[in-house]
Amino acid sequence: MRVTIRHPAVAGRFYPGDPIVLRRDLENYLSPETTAISAFGCVVPHAGYMYSGAVAGAVYRHLQIPKRCIILCPNHTGLGEPLSIMTDAAWQTPLGTVPIDQPLAEELKREFPLLVEDSEAHRREHAIEVQLPFLQTIAQDFSFVPIALGTGRFEALEKLGEALAEVLKKVKTPVLTIASSDMNHYENDHITRIKDHRAIEKILALDARGLFDVVMTEQISMCGFGPTVAMLTAASRLGATSAELIRYATSGDISGDRDMVVGYAGIVVR
Repeated sequence: MRVTIRHPAVAGRFYPGDPIVLRRDLENYLSPETTAISAFGCVVPHAGYMYSGAVAGAVYRHLQIPKRCIILCPNHTGLGEPLSIMTDAAWQTPLGTVPIDQPLAEELKREFPLLVEDSEAHRREHAIEVQLPFLQTIAQDFSFVPIALGTGRFEALEKLGEALAEVLKKVKTPVLTIASSDMNHYENDHITRIKDHRAIEKILALDARGLFDVVMTEQISMCGFGPTVAMLTAASRLGATSAELIRYATSGDISGDRDMVVGYAGIVVR
């Protein structure tokens, strides 16, 4: 049977389209090597590698990447359904193709019927795609479940997290849940760092509701707060007890422009 291929949407823009150049850049982002740990989940940025690759690489080099992953991302394009999953395809990057974990994806749909089979929400979305080359470099042989979230309703995000936990409790093999998110957008560096660390404080406390509330009340434009709320909810119900900020930066650290920046946080939840 012919496998549906989701072709790269941002290769050559967010990251190199040449596999040789891409591998070289990834090796730089993923060095130096450190002792890898197992984790329930993580928060990883999804901007162009020039800006956020060092933060993403710092997270991934700390992690033991299992053979199965769930990647949650915000829906930046507005296309498709607000709770979108793909269950039967493979995603292509310059480093090759990665299969979707169909059994795990189907089980998630059964547990949380609000998840809708929808490739349109994923077709032009970058926030999952940019994670895959890191995972391909470290894990090589793995499968994943892509979920794009276009809703900001806490109740839906919490229910999704609870469903993730219920499914993962039954799975015999380790699964890493990745929340793809940048932090505050397009304010000056000083304000962004203040706002971001208010959100980071809630993530480190494993406080999903607290994160949602501080994002709303402090007007923190963290695009992936929804994926992070769902990941934190799932991790907490699976027994997570701690979180660690691995690295933080803003785009101003690279560009030198401190007047209008985007924040990037790399966090591991254990």
